[in-house]
Amino acid sequence: MATYTATQLYGQGTLGENLSGTKTFTFTNSGDSAYFTLETVRELNGFYTGSTPTNAVGTWTVSASMGFVSSSYVASVVVPPGSSALTFAPASAVTGTTYYLRGTGNFSLTIS
Repeated sequence: MATYTATQLYGQGTLGENLSGTKTFTFTNSGDSAYFTLETVRELNGFYTGSTPTNAVGTWTVSASMGFVSSSYVASVVVPPGSSALTFAPASAVTGTTYYLRGTGNFSLTIS
């Protein structure tokens, strides 16, 4: 279980942790609505290619009110004020050095 602060998630964000099995992403937002993104690291040319891991592929369970959007490489969600959560079961194990956790707003994230 790891916790990430708003400062760590802001801007470039922070590299994630290894993910396998079902993980719960719990958000604690003390501000207004915010935005969270799990984004695969791009290739050196700035794009995703056939060799880029598809880190966002899997089963996401998210409240419809959180405005979830995703592709094979990126998943994003609105983080409402207060506490909220989603679950993600990746289709295959995700290596922490291959994706960033990013966010706008004043929330913390705990992955368990």
